[in-house]
Amino acid sequence: MTYQDKVILITGASSGIGRELALLLAKEKARLILVARNADRLLAVSQQCLQHTPHCETLIMDVTDEQAVNFGAAAALRIFGHIDVLVNNAGVTQRSKLIDTSVSAVRQLMEVNFFGPVMLTKALLPHFQERGQGQIVVVSSMAGLFGYPWRSGYNAAKHALNGYFETLQTEQPIPELYTTIVCPGRIHTPITFSAITADGQPFGKMDPGQEHGIPVEVCARKILSAMRRRKKLVKIARMEKVLLWIKRYFPPLFYVIARKGN
Repeated sequence: MTYQDKVILITGASSGIGRELALLLAKEKARLILVARNADRLLAVSQQCLQHTPHCETLIMDVTDEQAVNFGAAAALRIFGHIDVLVNNAGVTQRSKLIDTSVSAVRQLMEVNFFGPVMLTKALLPHFQERGQGQIVVVSSMAGLFGYPWRSGYNAAKHALNGYFETLQTEQPIPELYTTIVCPGRIHTPITFSAITADGQPFGKMDPGQEHGIPVEVCARKILSAMRRRKKLVKIARMEKVLLWIKRYFPPLFYVIARKGN
């Protein structure tokens, strides 16, 4: 399966997984719509993509603003006349203990990681329904499969995300709509620099786990492979996979290991 000439909208495309996925799809000559909040970084990614594909447009969008999301979805549809694939990738992580984290910080995490993908998907589902086909990719996290220290609100948002889009898979409102949930573990991206802390401020540094994570290029290739095969769930992780297995079969040991994490 090739994505040549397919119209693909990617949120959070200015860095990390979104950027790498955009570059891979550009090399396949896909028609890209790149979405993010940072105009300068988004433009830089777009210019890189245009070295491989003649069709790459950008949209500035705050995925936490419902009016902006609805406006952006309509604007995206006008660019190429339709959308074949929606990649819900925008997200923000967390680095703070549950007991210290404010409710407003948790709300912020839910808005970006859960309500953002939900609102954009809802805005585009009528379009997919009208066409009778479509593909949705949701970049969730291994944190959506078990709880882990210092990520309470992030864990909650990703659990909710998995539940919502698994329901879309089970309801299957459009016979030719294919939904893939991606659960990465620690991937080497700059995501922890903007991680939300207890009071909602950015973490501002790379943590060791992230620094030694799976190369982002490897992660993006695995996501693209899962998209081609229309997989329902893909886990891209190292030790997190082992921890998930331990949680399933040796729960007491899981809590001993997890409590040592950060």
